[in-house]
Amino acid sequence: MLKDITLGQYFPGNTVIHRLDPRTKLIAVLLYIVALFQAKGWVGYAAVLLASLGCMALSKLKPKVIFKGLKPMIFIIALTALLNIFYTGGTPIIPGWIITWEGIVRAVQMVLRIVLLICGTFLLTYTTSPIALTDGLELLMSPLKVIRVPVHEMTIMMSMALRFIPTLIEETDKIMSAQKARGADFETGSLVSRAKALLPILVPLFVSAFRRADELAIAMESRCYHGGEGRTRMKQMKFAGIDYAALALSVLFLAGVIVLRKFGL
Repeated sequence: MLKDITLGQYFPGNTVIHRLDPRTKLIAVLLYIVALFQAKGWVGYAAVLLASLGCMALSKLKPKVIFKGLKPMIFIIALTALLNIFYTGGTPIIPGWIITWEGIVRAVQMVLRIVLLICGTFLLTYTTSPIALTDGLELLMSPLKVIRVPVHEMTIMMSMALRFIPTLIEETDKIMSAQKARGADFETGSLVSRAKALLPILVPLFVSAFRRADELAIAMESRCYHGGEGRTRMKQMKFAGIDYAALALSVLFLAGVIVLRKFGL
């Protein structure tokens, strides 16, 4: 299960999606999320689905790589579907049943919305390095510096968090393997017993995380890191023609979904 968590991973490439400016991808993903929540009918959801599949095809990432990240979310997706099926009023499938046609339709739409949301955000991290992603976010948020918002500190924390997610997952996997070799059982028993069995994992994991944080702080201090003031970037970000085209398509896509919503499609 831990190996299925792909959040924070970056897959290098030279595709159209990879070459886009990080700021372009951040704005496009934001517009994509707004369009996804604006979709109301099946035509709107189909448009968002086609846009997602098109971006996946342009990124040249294997579908199994993208959908692999959905495995840890299966429980939440299934729970969302069940809640919508049983708690949505309407016309019962069979007289006397609490399951309605409207509940089934709403459940399918909610599951589709969650899946598309996860795939869209994962596609952003898969095609953008954590450093480029945080640099782009810092540039987009730079106007907030006027009101003394610590933009650089916020983005550097996000960068470190994304960077160490795969490391912590690998560390957790090693600890679990070591505990299993000593006879620990994480898969049988009741939910309470399995939760208690995780305690021997959490303690060394927290110790390892704090140790890594301390080592990182010492490394940054020894390199005279002092925040964002006066810092420069090795790679300067510039919008190209492809970025303007991608932003225009994103705006048109959002406008199209809003129009479809107005017509109830």
